[in-house]
Amino acid sequence: MATVKDLTVRIASVTSTQKITKAMQMVAAAKLRRAQEAAEAARPYSDRMAGIMASVMSNIPSLDNAPQLLVGNGKDDVHLLIAVTAERGLCGGFNTQTVRAVRAKTRQLLDAGKTVKIFCVGKKGNDALKREYGSLIIEAVTLREVKNVGFANAADISDQIIALFEAGEFDVCTMFYNSFVSVIAQELVEQQLIPLAGGGISEGGGEEEDLGGAIYDFEPEEEELLGDLVPRNLSVQVFKSLLESAAAENAARMTAMDNATRNAGDMIDKLTLTKNRMRQAQITKELIEIISGAEAV
Repeated sequence: MATVKDLTVRIASVTSTQKITKAMQMVAAAKLRRAQEAAEAARPYSDRMAGIMASVMSNIPSLDNAPQLLVGNGKDDVHLLIAVTAERGLCGGFNTQTVRAVRAKTRQLLDAGKTVKIFCVGKKGNDALKREYGSLIIEAVTLREVKNVGFANAADISDQIIALFEAGEFDVCTMFYNSFVSVIAQELVEQQLIPLAGGGISEGGGEEEDLGGAIYDFEPEEEELLGDLVPRNLSVQVFKSLLESAAAENAARMTAMDNATRNAGDMIDKLTLTKNRMRQAQITKELIEIISGAEAV
């Protein structure tokens, strides 16, 4: 059974932990504001980029000359899964949610007879996935030394993805990341990057964008424009995922550290109550011994 001294030492230890978790909560809250503003500012740009591509595609009579990054290579045998996670832990189930989705997708594809390759962005995702699927990881990018994620970081990642595709390393590319919804909620996003999915694009043209009656002429030709737009759009989508993931990570860490601080406070209260009861019992026992001895004399 623990003594009063043991409880005193434990209370001091929990108090120190509480100070750390409180400090981490405040730091995460400060970072969250900047990360949230960056993520929300990137959303309209990303959406408008998809709208531009849909507009250009609607003016192409056929997809025969479209870039392979847009329409794919016609195969569905090798899949590249991109896992965007955090560089650090102590953020609740933030990393677990992404890793669980990548594992489920990997098992689904392997059961279907497909070949799977994994591209990890973030240390925690790589550490978790390499335990079970270490042989499938072909690339791991860490941004631990980057204080503020910039477009250059996303462009480097997208360049690696494009290089792998052009080298014939995969046929379909899908990215997994957590999108920021609110301080207490993050939404897992599964987005197909190659071939491009969504955006109102379909074979033989696409759904025309509502241009308000305006007529646009493209210079140079649409096919040539797509050659520049598709890689840039890939970089934009990767950049958006990094910003969303950073905001969601800080929100998850702030919530996790707030819960840890509250739990530490509850533990301190319980330990203090137990300590005071033990001290009271010891004092009562000593008083009884003193009174008993005095009466015996």
